[in-house]
Amino acid sequence: MGGRNQIDSESAASLRDRMVREQILGRGILTPAVLQAMRRIRREAFVPAEVRQFAYDDAPLVIKAGHTLAQPYVIALMVDALDLSGSERVLDVGTGSGYQAAILGCLAKQVFSIERIPELASEARNALANEGLDNVEVRVGDSSLGCPDQAPFDAIVVTAGSAKPPEALLHQLKIGGSMVIPLGKDALVQELVRVTRVSQNDFRSDDIADIAFHSLHGEFDGHDDALSSRTPFGRYVLKDRENNLTDRIRQQAIGFEDMDRLPIEGLLARIGDARVVLIGEASHGTSEFYRVRERITRALIEQKQFNVVAIEGDWPDAARVDHYVRHAEYPPSEWTAFARFPAWMWRNEEVRGFVDWLRQHNSHLPEKARIAFHGLDLYSLYNSIRAILEFLDDVDPATAALARERYSCLTPFQSNPGAYGKAALNPDYATCEKPVLDMLRELQVQHRKYAEHDGDRFLNTVQNARLVANAEEYYRTMFYGSRSAWNIRDTHMFETLESLLKHYGEDSRAIVWAHNSHVGDSAATEMALRDEFNIGRLCRARFGSLAYSIGFGTDTGTVAAASDWDQPMEIKEVRPALKGSYEALCHQTGSPRFLLPLRGGDGVLVNGLSTRHLERAIGVIYRPETERQSHYFEARLPQQFDEYIWIDQTTAVTPLATESLAGLPDTYPFGI
Repeated sequence: MGGRNQIDSESAASLRDRMVREQILGRGILTPAVLQAMRRIRREAFVPAEVRQFAYDDAPLVIKAGHTLAQPYVIALMVDALDLSGSERVLDVGTGSGYQAAILGCLAKQVFSIERIPELASEARNALANEGLDNVEVRVGDSSLGCPDQAPFDAIVVTAGSAKPPEALLHQLKIGGSMVIPLGKDALVQELVRVTRVSQNDFRSDDIADIAFHSLHGEFDGHDDALSSRTPFGRYVLKDRENNLTDRIRQQAIGFEDMDRLPIEGLLARIGDARVVLIGEASHGTSEFYRVRERITRALIEQKQFNVVAIEGDWPDAARVDHYVRHAEYPPSEWTAFARFPAWMWRNEEVRGFVDWLRQHNSHLPEKARIAFHGLDLYSLYNSIRAILEFLDDVDPATAALARERYSCLTPFQSNPGAYGKAALNPDYATCEKPVLDMLRELQVQHRKYAEHDGDRFLNTVQNARLVANAEEYYRTMFYGSRSAWNIRDTHMFETLESLLKHYGEDSRAIVWAHNSHVGDSAATEMALRDEFNIGRLCRARFGSLAYSIGFGTDTGTVAAASDWDQPMEIKEVRPALKGSYEALCHQTGSPRFLLPLRGGDGVLVNGLSTRHLERAIGVIYRPETERQSHYFEARLPQQFDEYIWIDQTTAVTPLATESLAGLPDTYPFGI
């Protein structure tokens, strides 16, 4: 900027947009109203002329009287944590330059801002007036005492550090209201905390991020002024904080040399008495994820008596594998399951190796004790209807005829279920919802009659009928948006898991193989912002501590994936992890492979990792050219998984030579 103190309006607008894009949005703050406010307010209007050229730098700025204006990201982080809707009355404690009060003024109905230094308060009033913000009132007073005459407030934001939340401010909150404040005895090591008033005398605290602020002067000042004078006031110490986290990961990580020497005994001890173990993958086409997953699964079967393996795959396809591994009706040489796009996801040498091991393991067990292999997914509309009709033709031809009549509604769409979803958009079209639900109920009513023929075969038939009913709803709703379709799919997978546990008895224990995005708790990711949930969330709600989830991550290598749906598989190069992601933290440790316990793990590390970071997800489609938009989302790793397995460099799976079989439909062309 050539050392100029002024910024012309065009340059300032460009700098403001870049600030939002790189410093705010780029670090994971996604709330549209917050981003809009940060783009609207002219930051340079709230700082002295001599530092205006630095107004949009990723750093705090010195204003007057020894005070500073926090860096842009810190302010965005604090106001975002308040989750304002526009109708609130907000107290801003520590006006300073007035910039944060201006941002709040864009987000709330009314803002009261209190500043102890009259000169700062006067200049802030002028700046706010120049920005046209008439809903912000600046007062002079003891910041720690707030504004009792205007209480209660829906939200309070405190821009100075304190050893503990001031009682005067806490009791100016409405019940249900929140206060965001930096807390900690050492001003160099503080935690940005959101305190929510849940009742008259009860408060809940949630950690947001590590941060450093000047101390809150006044009656409740809890800092040593000498300490406060050397803090980077209002600075989100991203670089130092990430370096500290990397060091902490390095200290707590349990390294291993190769796949065959996974430190399995310690992992089994941490899994303990869990009834369901969910083992993820960061992509659908990475060899090491499958191999480690197999190693853990074999140990769970051999040492902890797990007896069900349930995968993110279609029920009829998995049923053929189940027949094979449990020595049922299909000959050992036959391998025709999972023969449509994305065939490589389950038709690969890595899965084949596990399937062969499982068949061999089962050969030594009595028939009733053999380990089962089932699919949880709902894409197999065509094959599921066929399997139902084959069963009914054998045991009840009259009901088979009824089933053909009821399923005839779906017949025109069996090779292209997506076309049914489009047809269902027409309000004059009679959907298939009632007949497929009637068929499911009919089979459930006939439980005792059919189960006498073959309990496992009846389970297979009822599950196929449930799949058809859920798939009908899935395709019918998918054109209204991904949220409802995603929730229907994961609910189906969870209900299938529950049915399997019920079928195999109260002592049954299940292992789930699915993508990280399904097995990690969705409440700890940005999925929750879209009202999406997954099988990991449902398992935690249902089984509590008896569900144990394991996530995976990698930095670089190769992956088997397509560029678009129903396109050929390619071996693609995985790009290095983005800065600000969990993958970048793990890569910076320099360790090639490790396990990182998160449940009951090191408290300092878990706390640090609980700050929102980016996380990568590669499905059957990988688009490196748009990786940030296509493959990264925001998460809190310790709340998402109980264990995290890191493999720094990975390789693609080895697909089995095959061609898709004629007559098999494509699956829904989105998602993981």
